[in-house]
Amino acid sequence: MPAVSKGDGMRGLAVFISDIRNCKSKEAEIKRINKELANIRSKFKGDKALDGYSKKKYVCKLLFIFLLGHDIDFGHMEAVNLLSSNRYTEKQIGYLFISVLVNSNSELIRLINNAIKNDLASRNPTFMGLALHCIANVGSREMAEAFAGEIPKILVAGDTMDSVKQSAALCLLRLYRTSPDLVPMGDWTSRVVHLLNDQHLGVVTAATSLITTLAQKNPEEFKTSVSLAVSRLSRIVTSASTDLQDYTYYFVPAPWLSVKLLRLLQCYPPPEDPAVRGRLTECLETILNKAQEPPKSKKVQHSNAKNAVLFEAISLIIHHDSEPNLLVRACNQLGQFLQHRETNLRYLALESMCTLASSEFSHEAVKTHIETVINALKTERDVSVRQRAVDLLYAMCDRSNAQQIVAEMLNYLETADYSIREEIVLKVAILAEKYAVDYTWYVDTILNLIRIAGDYVSEEVWYRVIQIVINRDDVQGYAAKTVFEALQAPACHENLVKVGGYILGEFGNLIAGDPRSSPLIQFNLLHSKFHLCSVPTRALLLSTYIKFVNLFPEIKTTIQDVLRSDSQLKNADVELQQRAVEYLRLSTIASTDILATVLEEMPPFPERESSILAKLKKKKGPSTVTDLEETKKERSADMNGGTEPAPVNASAVSTPSPSADLLGLGTGPPPNAAPAPASSGSLLVDVFSEPASAVTQLAPGSQENFASPDLASSELVSEEPSEAARGADELTHKFVCKNNGVLFENQLLQIGLKSEFRQNLGRMFIFYGNKTSTQFLTFTPTLICSDELQSNLNLQTKPVDPTVDGGAQVQQVVNIECISDFTEAPVLNIQFRYGGTFQNVSVKLPITLNKFFQPTEMASQDFFQRWKQLSNPQQEVQNIFKAKHPMDPEITKAKIIGFGSALLEEVDPNPANFVGAGIIHTRTAQIGCLLRLEPNLQAQMYRLTLRTSKETVSQRLCELLSEQF
Repeated sequence: MPAVSKGDGMRGLAVFISDIRNCKSKEAEIKRINKELANIRSKFKGDKALDGYSKKKYVCKLLFIFLLGHDIDFGHMEAVNLLSSNRYTEKQIGYLFISVLVNSNSELIRLINNAIKNDLASRNPTFMGLALHCIANVGSREMAEAFAGEIPKILVAGDTMDSVKQSAALCLLRLYRTSPDLVPMGDWTSRVVHLLNDQHLGVVTAATSLITTLAQKNPEEFKTSVSLAVSRLSRIVTSASTDLQDYTYYFVPAPWLSVKLLRLLQCYPPPEDPAVRGRLTECLETILNKAQEPPKSKKVQHSNAKNAVLFEAISLIIHHDSEPNLLVRACNQLGQFLQHRETNLRYLALESMCTLASSEFSHEAVKTHIETVINALKTERDVSVRQRAVDLLYAMCDRSNAQQIVAEMLNYLETADYSIREEIVLKVAILAEKYAVDYTWYVDTILNLIRIAGDYVSEEVWYRVIQIVINRDDVQGYAAKTVFEALQAPACHENLVKVGGYILGEFGNLIAGDPRSSPLIQFNLLHSKFHLCSVPTRALLLSTYIKFVNLFPEIKTTIQDVLRSDSQLKNADVELQQRAVEYLRLSTIASTDILATVLEEMPPFPERESSILAKLKKKKGPSTVTDLEETKKERSADMNGGTEPAPVNASAVSTPSPSADLLGLGTGPPPNAAPAPASSGSLLVDVFSEPASAVTQLAPGSQENFASPDLASSELVSEEPSEAARGADELTHKFVCKNNGVLFENQLLQIGLKSEFRQNLGRMFIFYGNKTSTQFLTFTPTLICSDELQSNLNLQTKPVDPTVDGGAQVQQVVNIECISDFTEAPVLNIQFRYGGTFQNVSVKLPITLNKFFQPTEMASQDFFQRWKQLSNPQQEVQNIFKAKHPMDPEITKAKIIGFGSALLEEVDPNPANFVGAGIIHTRTAQIGCLLRLEPNLQAQMYRLTLRTSKETVSQRLCELLSEQF
């Protein structure tokens, strides 16, 4: 930058600033400013033309007045005129004024753009630098439209000076961040990568920032940068501090460039080229070795720079997750930092080790530091460091250390900061459930949790313990005895009363034989807490009392007296009043058998994702929890303990046990229930409220709705399975994004579907409609699955009536459980006789993997962090295809939501793109999935990218979703 001469001192500006500073009051300051504004206005409007120096001085005064907080409504044109000056200081003040005061809607923007274009074309590096700085500072969409195509040319031009290249790279980066759609990708992208080899490290630093941002969205176009980045990083880490004197910071060579290069490499999976991969491993080993060397300076700047490079290298090692030796070394290095006197280092070490704990290679190495982490939990002064210690204990927990970690968390919970107590409660509840070998320990842990931090025990926690106790016969008696003893404390938390009321109402009979816990004592104990509880808890206790009437007839009168009291029958709360009235009436008029039926034990709960885990995901962000849960190699057995439906051959038509009601949708009406009339517009009727198989007669006159005549048997042609299944794939694709509709229809038969899925379970209702006036005889639908599909998908069917009357409809229920991911679809084969002719119809049932999707909401930062973690080639599947349907954004959104994933708004920098996230639930695993759909309206093309933790899942989901557009 040219030196400022003495003549550029602007004495008048200095005097004005001095006057302002000497003002004794706000009024005096305003008076002085108004006087100066009047003077400047008169000078600008005067007949005498001002020279460049005067314009510059007055524009500077206006800028100073604006910075003091006063509005400026003139002088803009004079500032624009300064841009055409050939003097650096005048041009500099003009650009400074424009950067601060001119907005993108100004009428002067065209004049400003012309002046900037002239400076960019001047090839004067000083003027080009000023122009580029102005573009970056303003960064408006108008600026991007005007210069986004010009700046890349300056950046890659061979005769551009290094200082201008730096400015051009950072200016382009600014425009790309504000308006990515206006920055054209072209030939310059391959040339900008080679700036990583530039001799000037300032250019390399600026170019690395630009390439990193571009590569995050267009990884394929910049993948050649990996080898160049490794090469440059190798030269930096192996150089002596004297080799890069201008870029050495406290004996650390080019720390900022090193960090940027390491971040660029985190945009890609490990290099496939063995030579490049070997060189990168050497670089990372060198960085880890240097961390062990004694410091070359005692100043904090040296350690900060050195550790910044080290932590970024560890982040790259964790991202690649492919070198066991490096992962263990990184873990050991972080372990040393756990006891460092610097708080920030301890925090970063704990945070990095949380991620290392999820790697199969370093999990055991992380566990060796358990005592240090527990000590940090007890002694750390900084709450944020203690919170990271809790996170790390949660991440390193497995079956071998679960009881120790849960005990330490419970001890810490008594003194923990209020801000993190709820999170600790959730984690303790999850770990206790996940790694419980002895369920009595689990019950003790949760009750202890309620005792220590009852206010922070959410409904999900005590709901979950109820579910598990009900599903585990071996723990019910112990749970009843334990909660009975806990309730005897003078002061009990309300959550303990809820758990005690529920468990004693279900299993109080298991401990009633002990005189110390007789039925009357149990009732009196619960009722002593009644007046202290909130309305929902009182409602639960009333339900417990009516359960006691069934369990313990000897205290029926006592309970009826309580229900009959004015405090219940005339309660101000309508819910309590209604329960008291209804329960009293039920206990009075119902026979013993009816009471036993109505008040029988709760059936086992269906298997589903822990609601506690779902709450923790919501609280911490899906990616944080899901990563740890998915990548842990040691899985505990599911604790639901519910009776699973016995596996049956999917091709057999069988009657499942009551527990096969996987979704809890209920059973159908009794056989003598009145048939519901069908809609005259369609043969299918809405029978979600009647899922049992039943023949439903058509409404009068509905036969006329069918166009097919009553065909004579001689005119029928038997339909072969291969012919009927010709359009099977098209039908499957039709149902990928919806669950209801007509699956198959010909002149005789119509097949309709209604289905519902929750996590890894589903239920499908299949409706068979006879479109003729003649009976179908020996009507036999059969589900056919290959051996491979049977191992991945459990299907159970309910039988249908073998005779289907003319114009009638029968319904069949199929219960579905996804055991593991699959690609095939089961085939529904229907055989029947019509008018003496054997008919055979086969069609694929649209049970596809995406039906077991659960949408997951996540923030932009969490999405891209998880996206980067799923960057291995086998985890990503990409498909570029031509649009088969009109490219309507609203329809596209609806299809993505119908596909099962959550549609994430304002996550992708390009608002035209669609981003989704979800989890595929199977019995054996939960598979996180991220998707990105990029439409190109001009080319009428789509690019679909899917990343999941399992290659076959990525491939199948990509195939299914690609067919929808």
